[in-house]
Order: sequence, then C-alpha cells, then structure tokens
Amino acid sequence: MDSRVPSPWHEGEIALQRRLGLEDRMDEIGRRVMRDHLIEQHREFYPLLPMVVLGAVDEHGDAWATLRAGRPGFLSAPDAHRLTVAFAREQSDPAEAGMEDRASLALLGIDLATRRRNRLNGTLRRHAAGFDLGVSQSFGNCPKYIQLREVEFVRDPAEPPAATPVVSAELDDAARALVGQADTFFVATYADLEGGRQVDVSHRGGRAGFVHVCENGWLTIPDFLGNRFFNTLGNIALNPRAGLVFPDFATGGLLQMTGEAELLFDEPPRKPLEGAERYWRFRPRRIVWRPDALPIRYTFAEWSPFALATGSW
Repeated sequence: MDSRVPSPWHEGEIALQRRLGLEDRMDEIGRRVMRDHLIEQHREFYPLLPMVVLGAVDEHGDAWATLRAGRPGFLSAPDAHRLTVAFAREQSDPAEAGMEDRASLALLGIDLATRRRNRLNGTLRRHAAGFDLGVSQSFGNCPKYIQLREVEFVRDPAEPPAATPVVSAELDDAARALVGQADTFFVATYADLEGGRQVDVSHRGGRAGFVHVCENGWLTIPDFLGNRFFNTLGNIALNPRAGLVFPDFATGGLLQMTGEAELLFDEPPRKPLEGAERYWRFRPRRIVWRPDALPIRYTFAEWSPFALATGSW
C-alpha cells in the first residue's frame, strides 16, 4: 500500500477503529475496498432496483434520510464515475431541500429481495430528468441484518402521493408504535472535512423492537457487529446531526426525523441488548410523517439469521 495516498477514513472513523485496535487493519482494508468509481458489478446492479435510499443535508445543516422509488431502470450508470437518478422532485419530502445542484449527497442501493447493497457518496449535478451523482466513494456492504422482502408497485411512481405530510416536534403514539415495532430503518449523517462535506446513509436492522423509544422521546439504538467501517458512528463522533427514516413497508408511509445523535461509550444502557457491541442515541427535533409516500409495498418474506441472533428491548 502506498503510504503517500491519504487514508480512505476520516478522523472520526479512525478514532473508533483505534478503540478496537484495528486502525492498521482497517487502513489496509479501506484502501482495497473504498473506490472513487463504480465497478462493473455495481453498474449492473443499480438498474435492477425499484427503490433507493438517499441522505441529504438541507440549508440549515439538518440531515435527512429518505426512500424514493421508480420502475427498475430509473437508476443507471452511464460510466464508472457517475450514477444517473431519474425521478421528479418531491416537494413534500424534507430531504429534497438538500438535493440542489452541487450538493453533497449519499446514496444506498439496497435490494431487500436479495440482501445486496452498495453505498456511494458524491456531488449532485441537476439535469432535466433528475440528477447525476458523481462518485467520490463507492463500496459494497455485507448482507447482515437485512430482512428479505418481496416488492410490488401499487401505483405509477410518477404519480405523487395524495396525502398531506404531518409535521411535529415530538413522537406521537402512532410514531412511537411504528419505531417500537420496526425491524429496519435508515440513517443519514455527515462530516465537514478538509476536502469537503461527506454524507453517508446506511441501513440498520434487527429483531422487531431493536430500537428503544425512551419516555423522553429519545431513541436508544444498538450497534451490532458489522464491517468496522464506522461510517455512521464516525460521522456522529465529529458531528451530532443525523436524520432517520422508518418505513412502514405495509402502507408505503415514511416517518422521517432530523435531530442530534450521540455515542454512548461511557454511558451504556442498564439493560444490555444481546448482540450489541455499543450504543448510540438520537433526539428527534423535527418529525415528518408522510403517509403513502412510496408507490411500492414490501411483504415480509424471511428474517435475517444475523438479526435473529440479536435481542430486542
């Protein structure tokens, strides 16, 4: 490995890897798997997807995670250095405010029917059909903790949702119930680095109930054994702003929230959760419930064996 090439990890990620004595090992792995382009396998993967996860940062510095859907082919890679995303703007989605031309954006391609996924981040360039995302970092992820689901479209994805979003400052009973029974959510984080803003969006999964809703409205979230990249937690170590989205797969609704997160290395919960290596918590500050936001529905098919090996609150 050429030591003159900068590490693919930033200081927040390195600090967490160092806590485990893995700094040198992860440096080696990172230089091998973190790319500034899409390999052929991933270029062929994206056009198969009916849904994509996005992480964006609005003009106030708030992070938002969202899901957007389209007929397979709405994502394409005309070359190794850009991913073309073709869909209309959705003004009811709070993440849209962070998708202006030249914005930093994160994208997760995930196929819930096969557990395949690829993450990338880069700079967005708007055009008439949607936008291109120029690749800064691209890397694959293992299939751990992804529950298998079958997908179907219930309306034309070009048709906007008819329901009006509901905005609030705290979780109501329905939101608490959705979070408390969720087996999947997605989280957007970012760090402002010397080379520019780096946004990340990632999947989190576990047994139904693996996210704990505290009485004060905070969420306590376990971090299960993973790839040790620490993209999410490394960003939180540098910048507490985060955005979460909990999909209601049966109705197409999205519960989106932005707020602040913190790592709990020195303050673990009183009741340890099976399979958790560490914990973090999130305080929602602005919450948006978008009923029927997605034109697709997912039917549960099979638990991830890794998820079944963990506990729930």
